[in-house]
Amino acid sequence: MSIDLERLSSPARVANPEEGISSDELQLAARNHGMPLESLQWDITPPGLHYLLIHYDIPAIDPGTFELVIDGLVDKSLSLDLDALRSRPRISAVVTLECAGNGRAQLLPRPVSQPWVTEAVGTARWTGTPLSSLLREAGVADGAVDVIFTGADHGIERGHEQDYQRALPVAEAMGDGVMLAYEMNGAPLPPQHGAPLRLIVPGW
Repeated sequence: MSIDLERLSSPARVANPEEGISSDELQLAARNHGMPLESLQWDITPPGLHYLLIHYDIPAIDPGTFELVIDGLVDKSLSLDLDALRSRPRISAVVTLECAGNGRAQLLPRPVSQPWVTEAVGTARWTGTPLSSLLREAGVADGAVDVIFTGADHGIERGHEQDYQRALPVAEAMGDGVMLAYEMNGAPLPPQHGAPLRLIVPGW
């Protein structure tokens, strides 16, 4: 996983009015799943019922060699293994996640991606270390605008080979509760949920 301080933009695409769901979207739908809505009876969603959105192949990562790198517009670059991250302050929070694209299959025009209806939601107890303390340690430069998170996910989307990236404004990334999580519901993250480390941003 890499965290870079700079600027990122990514155009969205919507389907043409006569365009059906593509084979790429069907492949996404086959490998991902939503939460059965009857699972709302539980305060904490079991990991096997929590919704999944996996854009590319699930990365095969050796936890023993994993490193988090923070670089870009910072005073000093950081490189931390899992033991170093686990040794830092530990926080836990129960967070409900909902895909930003939940319901997109019912929109006109339809955004091209995973064809969710209403099932892209789940609640888990996430445990990890606060992101803000790591960014303060690295020293965010005055000119930094966004914090870009680059996962180990790598694949081809819309004909372009790329790493999976998302960004947060620096102020949001420094917020209370934003964490780099290494546990889900009291157990190590499962591979399909981002093992060995994932970003959790409550309220975003």
